Amino acid sequence: MSQRAVTLSCHNVWKLFGHGAEAFLKQHPDPTEEDLLRADLIRAVRAVSLDVHQGEIFVIMGLSGSGKSTLVRCLSRLVEPSLGEVIFQGEDLLKKSERELIEIRRHKMGMVFQHFALLPHLTVLDNVTFPLTVQGIDRATRERRAREIIELVGLKGREFHFPRQLSGGQQQRVGIARSLAVEPEIWFLDEPFSALDPLIRREMQDEFTRLQAVLRKTIVFITHDFDEAIRLADRVAIMKDGEIIQVGAPEDLVISPATTYVAEFTRDVQRAKVVSARTIMSAPRPGMAFAGRVAAHARVASFAADIVGAEKPFAVVDDSGAVIGRIEREKVIDLLAGRQAK
Repeated sequence: MSQRAVTLSCHNVWKLFGHGAEAFLKQHPDPTEEDLLRADLIRAVRAVSLDVHQGEIFVIMGLSGSGKSTLVRCLSRLVEPSLGEVIFQGEDLLKKSERELIEIRRHKMGMVFQHFALLPHLTVLDNVTFPLTVQGIDRATRERRAREIIELVGLKGREFHFPRQLSGGQQQRVGIARSLAVEPEIWFLDEPFSALDPLIRREMQDEFTRLQAVLRKTIVFITHDFDEAIRLADRVAIMKDGEIIQVGAPEDLVISPATTYVAEFTRDVQRAKVVSARTIMSAPRPGMAFAGRVAAHARVASFAADIVGAEKPFAVVDDSGAVIGRIEREKVIDLLAGRQAK
């Protein structure tokens, strides 16, 4: 991941709500809660610094009130940070004029929120072409682009349906299609599936994964659901009280939590869904016979049933197919039983 170019980064970003926040931070660069109370200011984001790499799904998660939605709005400047830098493609968004920012949002950013915000009087096709209309793109070009995206999100044949004629999952697909129509270079999604029923939500997660495999967008995704983060994220940032507590791959957060808060946050996660073969493998022995082979990056849940029922260990192989380790069924059973893999 570190070899990828950085698309978006922020440095020491703060957001305080209340009068005189910017001047206050200049005088108090690291204020305490008592300082904020005396100044009648509310802290939403505190000293956040992070990098989002090209083509990755970067998930920001935390409980309600942790600051995750405010942070993503600061990253897109829908909310003005009180202090800090937000660097997008090498330029500080906080130094852009309102006109420049509008152009960046129109042409380089896609946004999807929990509430679909579809225009009820417009058809699916017209909803998807709407941002292209705002850009001034000619009708033939914008409709051709919209039809391609509508097919991509699985709504072909419903171009002339109105939002009221669609299910919740279909409406969310329209919202996703509309945000993709501008071919964004970065895509912000703030709990886009949380309003959906569980089965539809899982379908949309699968659809999202399929779209990302095709499009390879740079994505900042907000959720409070760690299971959703496991399914989607390349890396996860956990927030608490406006601060980033830990950033890492989902497996890193579960196996090596940086704080007791992160450990508690991930306590109920089914480890077999997160832990990879590489994490629990042992060194291979010369001449050892194997019952099967698993990729080093494969999650234990994907092969647990096969290995538990096998009499011999499984070989762990790298991307070239070379054997780099072995997995004994006892290691898998320990993991499934909730005992720490050694």
